[in-house]
Amino acid sequence: MPRITKVYTRTGDDGSTGLGSKRRVPKDSARISSYGTVDELNSHIGVAMAAGLDTVLMKALSGIQNDLFHLGSDLCIPEEDKVKMNVPKIEQRHIDALEQLMDRLSEALTPLENFVLPGGAPGAAQLHVARTVCRRAEREVIALRRAEPVGPFTVPYLNRLSDALFVMARYENKKRGIADLLWDSRA
Repeated sequence: MPRITKVYTRTGDDGSTGLGSKRRVPKDSARISSYGTVDELNSHIGVAMAAGLDTVLMKALSGIQNDLFHLGSDLCIPEEDKVKMNVPKIEQRHIDALEQLMDRLSEALTPLENFVLPGGAPGAAQLHVARTVCRRAEREVIALRRAEPVGPFTVPYLNRLSDALFVMARYENKKRGIADLLWDSRA
């Protein structure tokens, strides 16, 4: 567990930041953008939880927030440095857990008949925002992966998490008695 003794260091005043391996990179690098967006995603999940969600979702999202710190750790240390460091990272088990969660939640939902518009209860609407931020994080990690190696489970995890956030938004609306808001393609 890292110990943070001071929040400010002044070392980033030149526009650079330190990776988990202590290597310094520009703050606008693809790697920093990737895990910065994962941090943003985690914050949006926190807002959804603060809105008050069904207890099943609260428990699941608490674990997912912790997993997102694993993902941030996975992304903030380049692959070549991981051979020298024991770092938390995303593994197949994290993806499996998301799939199992979606399967359980989907049992309570009706099959999809059309595209669902974001909205409904405040918590569900915020989960939709988190879903879109998750998709952006996925795109950013894919762009990073084109330039340098990343953990093998990072992209699949983000892909699965965005799907899970969609299912959770539908589940939250159902628990609040709100029907799916469907796209009217003829409107």
